[in-house]
Amino acid sequence: MEDEAKKLGDNLKKIRTDKNITQTELARLLGVDKSFVSNIENGKSNSTLSTMANIAKVLEISIDKLLK
Repeated sequence: MEDEAKKLGDNLKKIRTDKNITQTELARLLGVDKSFVSNIENGKSNSTLSTMANIAKVLEISIDKLLK
């Protein structure tokens, strides 16, 4: 499970930075604390499907792009 969390975090960070969005801005758009985004990106947090759907919606991508 750790590998999947790390992969999700790496993908999220790449997509976020490619879109020039900071962790702080993404956290604000999601209505969560910046540390929540940081924990996902660092593979320290297992995200729910609902969380992944919200992230995908905010970043205007499909969920599968987060999981590649």
